[in-house]
Amino acid sequence: MNKTTPTIQNRKAYYNYFILESLEAGIVLSGCEIKSIRQGQANLQDSFARIEKLEVYLYGMHISSYDHGNRYNLDPMRIRKLLLNRKEIFYLTSRVQEKGLTLIPVQAYFKNGRVKIQLALAKGKTHGDKREKLKEKESNLYVQRALKFKNQ
Repeated sequence: MNKTTPTIQNRKAYYNYFILESLEAGIVLSGCEIKSIRQGQANLQDSFARIEKLEVYLYGMHISSYDHGNRYNLDPMRIRKLLLNRKEIFYLTSRVQEKGLTLIPVQAYFKNGRVKIQLALAKGKTHGDKREKLKEKESNLYVQRALKFKNQ
């Protein structure tokens, strides 16, 4: 039985933020949450991480209740703890204190049977930045079409 485990992506992250750097973090899950993630029933959109008392917590990650779970299913939007080394937490604390930087999860995936979160240090884009990116994408598409037409 060769099952592929899903990767949960935060598609809006690259649209709304400039990703400066990223790192891998473990996540504390309980109950049937792992089974729901294996079914791909999780959502990282509008989620963010915050450092509180030298621990990193993930807010806004939605993990749906497991279908075959019992009455002890947990709140889908509860706050979850992320597992990082103390050096990484100190580094992130110093970087987040800079103006405009935030921690956002980019994707959740399985590694050796455990769920990992790719956490990114990001800076928010302005409306003008988003427009500029769309113009650049459109001009690249125009060039590709011109080259394709020229080669025919």
